[in-house]
Amino acid sequence: MEYRLFGKSGVRVSAIGMGTYYDPLWIAASMIGLKPSRNRKLQALRVGLENGINLIDTAEIYGSEPIVGEAIRGFNRDELFIATKVWPSHLKYDSVIKAAQGSLRRLGVKYIDLYQIHFPNRRVPIEETMRAMEYLVDKGIVRFIGLSNFNLNQVIEAQQALKKYEVTALQLPYSLVDRRIEGDIIPYAKKENIAILCYYPLGHGRLVREFPSDLINLVKSNHGDKTPAQIALNWIISKHENAFPIPRASNPIHVRENLDAVGWRLSEEEIKAIEAWFQGK
Repeated sequence: MEYRLFGKSGVRVSAIGMGTYYDPLWIAASMIGLKPSRNRKLQALRVGLENGINLIDTAEIYGSEPIVGEAIRGFNRDELFIATKVWPSHLKYDSVIKAAQGSLRRLGVKYIDLYQIHFPNRRVPIEETMRAMEYLVDKGIVRFIGLSNFNLNQVIEAQQALKKYEVTALQLPYSLVDRRIEGDIIPYAKKENIAILCYYPLGHGRLVREFPSDLINLVKSNHGDKTPAQIALNWIISKHENAFPIPRASNPIHVRENLDAVGWRLSEEEIKAIEAWFQGK
């Protein structure tokens, strides 16, 4: 596995992570105690862990924190980087702290590496939420603070609300077919040395289905057999030193495939050819 620094944290994490947002039906089922394909999801996470992926992203709303907690048993906790999120209805001071404690219980851990605000909530002052986040860091419950689905103005506002710490990571959708954050978020994150967690890095599966054979053959001629998923994930890794794709880990076969997205780099010419094709779509 390939590792790189996670922004300004000083921590080295795997260049590719594992996401645990499955789908709305899974969330609804988990709320009533049902867990479809639970064992397969557990196995998928363990395949990644056994092969060196140490970055796992979850959230209180996903219903997957208990599976993550079970998957990491037997692994050295201090070598893992566990990220989770607080839902926007829990952003008042006491609610943030209570939500974090709930995530600790479900994950079965003593601390959370990256605690992220899942979505902004304009009904709760960001200063109040960030005061709670800093309390969690002070108490050792959380190591680093992150934001998810914030636009640039909201990111800056959140950063200014912090008194003692800094925003370490931003999580947003990013892929060859969704490059919206390249205009503002990515340049800002690069300037501030903020890590970016890229969800939907395969464009909801579109990049697996639509990758043209001539581009696959181009990459194959230089790097050996590579699948569309591996190329799409490597595009993020090759293009940005501080971006970490987190494809969904629900199928052990797909996780094994994703492992081969690291350890090599697309050339500038390959990147230009791939981008040109998808920009024309």
